[in-house]
Amino acid sequence: MATVIQSGAVEPSSPRFAAGPAYRPAPPAAPRMEPPAGPVTELDPARIRRLAVVEARRLDDRTQGSAAMFERAKAVMTGGVPSSYQARKPWPIYLDRGAGQHVWDVDGTRYLDVHNAFGSMVQGHANPIIAEAVARRARLGTHFAAPTEDSIAVAEQLERRFGLPQWRFLNSGSEATMDAIRLARALTGRDTILKIFGSYHGHHDYVMVSIGVSVYEGTDRNDYPSIPYGAGIPDVVTQMTIPVPFNDADALERRIERLVAEGRLPACLIMEAALMNCGVILPEPGYLERVREITRRHGIVWIVDEVKTGLTIAAGGATEYFGIRPDMICLAKALGGGLPAAAIGATYEVMEPVRDGRVVMVGTYNGNPLVMAAARANLELVLTPAAYAHLGVLNDRILGGVQGVIDAYGIGAYPVGIRSKGVIAFSRTKVVDYESFKNAQDEALIGLTWLWNANRGIFAAPGRDEEWTLSIAMTDADVDHYVNTFGELVHALTR
Repeated sequence: MATVIQSGAVEPSSPRFAAGPAYRPAPPAAPRMEPPAGPVTELDPARIRRLAVVEARRLDDRTQGSAAMFERAKAVMTGGVPSSYQARKPWPIYLDRGAGQHVWDVDGTRYLDVHNAFGSMVQGHANPIIAEAVARRARLGTHFAAPTEDSIAVAEQLERRFGLPQWRFLNSGSEATMDAIRLARALTGRDTILKIFGSYHGHHDYVMVSIGVSVYEGTDRNDYPSIPYGAGIPDVVTQMTIPVPFNDADALERRIERLVAEGRLPACLIMEAALMNCGVILPEPGYLERVREITRRHGIVWIVDEVKTGLTIAAGGATEYFGIRPDMICLAKALGGGLPAAAIGATYEVMEPVRDGRVVMVGTYNGNPLVMAAARANLELVLTPAAYAHLGVLNDRILGGVQGVIDAYGIGAYPVGIRSKGVIAFSRTKVVDYESFKNAQDEALIGLTWLWNANRGIFAAPGRDEEWTLSIAMTDADVDHYVNTFGELVHALTR
């Protein structure tokens, strides 16, 4: 019989958090978005390991359908998954369907989805408005490799939201960042790239540099090494990408000055306005303004990667939320409402090499009619001002509830987030960049948290690299379920 874990409910075998403080009044006090100042409750590593063993066994026992599917998949699909980021030991959880804020696995278990396809599904699964738009368009033809009217309407919507006048469409965030960098190089006639140390911008060679590494120990912040993220990337390519720390404009300026002295003035700086591959790391006050001033002064194209923040934290993404004006932005994920959509937005000046033919920006599926129909419905009818207001209320509530649990038990953690995005940082010190993020890692606790959530009906993104993403289909009861599940975990860790 299928297991149904209802939103807001806890299975009988799970300890009821109500045994401790209850956190159902909404919304609790706003989170501090920084770690507690005083003494914290120590968590026992041995207890974390014991709980993880119990939770892993429990999850394995009830995902035998996924286990069987993995045996079938690994015979024909490398690692049994379409993408390395979907892999999990001993097997991944294979999903069958989704509706609204829920997904179901192949064993029939229902979960509250805060993974949301690595942040793509802020609209909720099988959104009826988007589904109808795609079905209507499919009956008229699924692909032409020619423009349609919907692509014009989407570009007009993006121009209004992000304040950049020129747009081109692609199929993924990796394609968007790849073409954006090529465009910046053509515009400036330079080769060197700057990126933020630890940030992820897709899987092409020029940005698969200095991600997920731990060699920063003892390394000069003004001279972070360029290290390939996996094999198959030529060293000559890797060394053309220079990493710099987040939230440190002085270090950025010093690195640029050294590159100038070497005759390597960069073509561009590609970065997220708020780091989203290290949980959620917000920019310190004045940092983004300094970055804009420095890049403009040196004639460096400022590319803001909004693949994760675009359309999820505000109608105009980080550009609107932080009040910044980059030269170029990259969108993907939430743009297509579940279809593979991406876009580059830029000033007229930056797009000139495309208009005059110096840069060939092509792709057979760019502007695909189904994708453009989905994106148009998403922008015009789904991600409305009311939708963003609802997401804001939900996120304030979840952040406040988590803060209440942390305060009640005195653990070394803090929640941080904006609009639909958030994360619980298990850290006694404030995380401001990749180095402080890695120093705060507790892999055992992170793994236990994911298992605990999965066994209580919450499907979350794996690891602390990823944050939660809420959807407009979620309710106060869903937030209560998430907060109480976290409370139960902390209660079990500290009792």
